[in-house]
Amino acid sequence: MLDPFCGCGTAVVVAQRLKRQWIGIDITHLAITLIRHRLKDAFGDAVQFEVIGEPVSLPDAQELAKNDPYQFQWWSLGLVGARPVDHKKGADRGIDGRHYFHDDEGGKTKQIILSVKSGGVTVKDVRDLRGVVEREESEIGVLITLEEPTKPMLAEAASAGFYKTLYGGHPRLQILTVEKLLEGQRIDYPPEHARVNVTFKKAPKARHSAKQLPLSPSD
Repeated sequence: MLDPFCGCGTAVVVAQRLKRQWIGIDITHLAITLIRHRLKDAFGDAVQFEVIGEPVSLPDAQELAKNDPYQFQWWSLGLVGARPVDHKKGADRGIDGRHYFHDDEGGKTKQIILSVKSGGVTVKDVRDLRGVVEREESEIGVLITLEEPTKPMLAEAASAGFYKTLYGGHPRLQILTVEKLLEGQRIDYPPEHARVNVTFKKAPKARHSAKQLPLSPSD
């Protein structure tokens, strides 16, 4: 099955459920992130696929940031499973992405605020993020950057303290470089067994009984 405009990935998920070989194509990293989450939600570790065309190295990421900053932003947020905000609405000042989760029996939704910078980061960016986290009453703030953080940036982030849970303390402000993200580093927040990710609307779990009638030559 070939879907050259796969958008939110409905056809891809159906093809996977019917155990068909499939190829999905889209021009935005936002769509690819959404499809990746839908497949993982529906099939878990049983689904294996390769994404072609996204950065796999720091030079790739630098080139994407240079050519299309918004695509770089969406791709970066996708690395940590965050949802981009709609900047056209004009309400989310200083916020590029949000990540929602539950980590206690009370069911209260917690959030992580994300800011993405492709260059020229300074300690001011960390202070600004801290202000946004406090304004939004968010549990954690994350700055994703192409550049290595300076000592003043790290000191400012450390001064924000910790988000404390039953599973330990998690830095309230975190600086993650794209290079480290490509190496597998992720946001420090409650462990997977202790949280529920509610950032994206989850696709229903696949039913293994789905079948498709054989196609005749006339079809």
